Formats: sequence, structure tokens, C-alpha cells
Amino acid sequence: MQYLQQRQDVLRAAQTIARTKMVVGTWGNVSVRVPDKPYLLITPSGMKYDTMTIEDIVMVDWSGTTVEGIWKPSVETPTHVRIYQQRSDVNAIVHVHSPYLTAFAVAGLPVPVILEETAQVIGHEIKTAPYAICGTARLADNVVQTLGSGVAVLMANHGMVGVGRNIEEALRVCYIAEETARIALLAQSLGQVRALDPAEIEKLHRGFAAYGQTKE
Repeated sequence: MQYLQQRQDVLRAAQTIARTKMVVGTWGNVSVRVPDKPYLLITPSGMKYDTMTIEDIVMVDWSGTTVEGIWKPSVETPTHVRIYQQRSDVNAIVHVHSPYLTAFAVAGLPVPVILEETAQVIGHEIKTAPYAICGTARLADNVVQTLGSGVAVLMANHGMVGVGRNIEEALRVCYIAEETARIALLAQSLGQVRALDPAEIEKLHRGFAAYGQTKE
């Protein structure tokens, strides 16, 4: 079996988002880019994360055709493929259905940059891509266009996609985004949500990127 480390990364991330309640049941999905080939490794469709093994991870090409694996790949494979095709800097994608982010996605509202860690890790407000049915080319296009050069995008009435240079970065984006959405909703209940100034966001994000460290 090829790409054991990449398969382990996908499995570990999938089990992590399930264990931490960032997804419910078999929803959500995880993928990584295969080094030096136009392929990706992605979680299979409809399989429980707690029983999944590295043998269950599916390898597909840019057309979504299975290259290696016995299971059907995630229904969101077209979106993953389009992101990898458009973003050479992205090597990992995590899609979650966490409750606070999904609330913003249902409301069609962006998650504002209200925390220093949001500015550092994400660096932009998280916009909502227009709704389209899951697994469609239209959804893939909407997600890619709304994501742009960013690292996080909401999917209307669905959830969020976080991307990164590796699986750790993509996971970090998802967790910081969920915490930001949670605190934004709490602050809104108190009557005021203050987003950071764009200059502050840029300075924090640039500093984080330069040092490559998470603020403690």
C-alpha cells in the first residue's frame, strides 16, 4: 500500500474531528494531496470514523475516479479536487459540521475576526459560499470562488472547510474558526461584537506566519 503516512494523517484527522464533536455520525470529510501526483487521499463515504482504518482511505485522481481503494470516496470529493487544482499551496482539507460555525452558515453571515488567534491563524473573516447541493460541481465552484486565497470558508446551510499546507494547519483552522464563531455568538448576546481592525489583523497574521508558532 502506498503513502502510508498520508493515509495515517487522514485517518487521524477524521477520528479527531469525530472525537471532538466537530462532526456527527459519518458526516464531514478529510483529504490530503498525494505528493508529486495529481491524486488525493480522502475518507470514504458513509463510514464510521471509529472503525475506519488506513486501508479504508480512498485514493482518487483529479477527475474523481478511484485509483486505489474498495469504497466509494466522500460525496464532497469534487470540492476537494477543485481546491487542490486551484490552490497549489494547499496540501490538506478538513470539512466539519461543528455547531457554531454551522449556525453562521445557516444564517449566511461571515464569521468576523474578533480574536488575536483568529487573526493569526486565519487572517480573514470567514465568508459563506452560496448554497448548492452537496457533491455537485456547482458547490465546488462556489466554495473555491468564495475561499479565494484564504484558509476557511463556510458552506451555506452545511458547514465549513478549512485548508492548510498540512493536516495540522487545516485542523487548527477548523478549531480556531469554531471557537471564534462560539465567542462571536456569546458576545452578540451581550449586545456588541467588535471585529479587529484590518491593520491589526494583517500585522498579527504576518507575524504568526513569520514565526510559525501558535500564540500561547
